[in-house]
Amino acid sequence: MSHQPLVKVQDLHVRFVSHETDVSVVNGVSFDLKAGEVLCLLGESGSGKSVTMRSLMRLLPRSAQLQGEVTIDGIDVVNLPDDQLHTIRGSVISMIFQEPLTAFDPVFTIGQQISEAIQINFGVDKVEARSRALELLELVQIPSAARRLDAYPHELSGGLRQRAMIALALSCRPKLLLADEPTTALDATVQIQVLLLLRELQQKMGMATIFVTHDLGVACEVADKIAVMYGGRFVETGSVEDVLLNPQHPYTKGLMRSTVHGGKRGELLKPIEGSPPDLSDLPPGCSFAPRCTQAQAACSARIPDMVQVGSQHFSRCIHSSQMLAEETV
Repeated sequence: MSHQPLVKVQDLHVRFVSHETDVSVVNGVSFDLKAGEVLCLLGESGSGKSVTMRSLMRLLPRSAQLQGEVTIDGIDVVNLPDDQLHTIRGSVISMIFQEPLTAFDPVFTIGQQISEAIQINFGVDKVEARSRALELLELVQIPSAARRLDAYPHELSGGLRQRAMIALALSCRPKLLLADEPTTALDATVQIQVLLLLRELQQKMGMATIFVTHDLGVACEVADKIAVMYGGRFVETGSVEDVLLNPQHPYTKGLMRSTVHGGKRGELLKPIEGSPPDLSDLPPGCSFAPRCTQAQAACSARIPDMVQVGSQHFSRCIHSSQMLAEETV
């Protein structure tokens, strides 16, 4: 595995600007990801996770203004001309969408859609493309794969559609796979099957993967590294063990307290009071301060810096800065 990052994101900002509104959805996100690593973006709905990920493919509406550095496999994605985006979509970076029924074209069969992607990217004929499509359906463990090739999206169950969506995303052998809450619409049994399959395929193909979820259990199953998002910023990053077993940011701790898991049996959950911030009118200083039980006046004075609290563990909190200062005295 190369020690050079496959993905490098530096100070990424995304704003949606129109006559009526100006919304800062992503506010200075930075991270690196090597080939074979899995990063999980964790946080409540509206924290900027999906927009961060879609920025890597430039799948944003025309009202979006993108600033910062995004480099994938040496390609400057931010400044890549629109007419050249097709050169990276599919072959370098691919995406599994949240709801495959709306992601697939309803008037073409599953086999036609996967075959078309293979033909466009590899220049093979229809027979070869169909053969590869069949191999992909078998790879994602779809039963009676040959028959499913000629099925339309609405003819498959939710679990099979999701597997077909994974096959489509893998059809061009991408180096980076994006997964936007791909198990949200599935029942618990199918969800764990799809998660284990994704992890197995990711390891087998050596892909870097970015996984978006608000489910801590999903993060435990698939991730190597976790980035917790709030108000369009990373507020805590580190390994799965660092973030989930030794959370440092009050927001991460709040997520842990409000999540059902085995250790919570018989206990009342403690939800985080209040609501996520309005991204069109972010509060001054720390975005989480209005909901934080540990907030002090200084929290609203300025946005806290990301400080190192472990070898690869970082937290954006004034308390982390204060503890670090006390340790160095």
